Formats: sequence, structure tokens, C-alpha cells
Amino acid sequence: MIKIGILTLSDRASAGIYDDISGKAIINILKSYIKSEWESIYKVIPDEKDKIEKELIGMADNVGCCLIVTTGGTGPTIRDVTPEATEKVCEKMLPGFGELMRQTSLNYVPTAILSRQTAGIRGKCLIINLPGKPKSIKKCLEAVFPAVPYCIDLIGGEYIECDENVIKAFRPKS
Repeated sequence: MIKIGILTLSDRASAGIYDDISGKAIINILKSYIKSEWESIYKVIPDEKDKIEKELIGMADNVGCCLIVTTGGTGPTIRDVTPEATEKVCEKMLPGFGELMRQTSLNYVPTAILSRQTAGIRGKCLIINLPGKPKSIKKCLEAVFPAVPYCIDLIGGEYIECDENVIKAFRPKS
């Protein structure tokens, strides 16, 4: 069974002040994209660097997620520390993911340049930091997801089959 981590970083959602709509949006989008059987490992935690690092390591190393998608904590405020936590736990960074997400978001809002989304690799797991708004999540995932299954193939993760009627994953022909 493919395991995919969905990690929401929000002080207020983790405290129960409001419902986490961003993490649930990611799950619904991935359900429409992925044909393979998969299980979501879903958590909501505060914007605290140590907790984020611990959760990313646990999902990648202990649970065996081949993909972790985070939402929240990518802005410029003092509490936004998701990219720093991701960089700390990854062996390799993939800046092209963040570049494409920002470029895509700039088509809709000029403040996209303030976002610090990124992606990296920890072992056989791809970690992607998404913004916190469901509309932005959808646009960013549409932009980067075609490269996700092949990236996971390259790092030795699980084979993810997509619903080509919804999104086409790119894998070079042998």
C-alpha cells in the first residue's frame, strides 16, 4: 500500500480554532489524481520548526511515505518555518518545484513572490511544501504533479499510477 503524508502546519487549526480545509483539499485532489491504492497519513500540527522536522522524519523514515505534501507555513512571517524544516531534513533540494509553483501563482496574485514553497528528497520520499489556501493548492499541484510520480520512481519510491483523464504523469519512454 502506497503511503502519502499530508501535513498541515497551522497553530489555529492544530488548536481546534478552525477546521483544516487545506489538508482536506490536498487529500481530495490526490484522490482524483492517483489510481493506485494509497493511504493518507494525515496530521495537523503547529507552526513549530522542531515539530515539523520530527513529523517529516517520522512520516518518511518510520511510516514509509514515498510522498509528503505539506500546506501552510511558507510565507514571510516569523511563524512561517516550513521551508527551513524541510531543508533541514532533506538530503537534496529540488528548487524547480518552488519556482514553478510561484510562477503559476503569479498568474493569479502578485503576492505569490512572497511564498517560499520548496521541495526536497529524504531517502525514498519526496517532500513538497504547498501554500495554505485551497485554490492555490489546486493550481500548484496541477503545475508540479506531472513530475511527481517519475521523481518518486527515480529515488526508489513506490510506483504511482495516475488517472490520465484527470492529470497526466510524465515518464520518459525507455
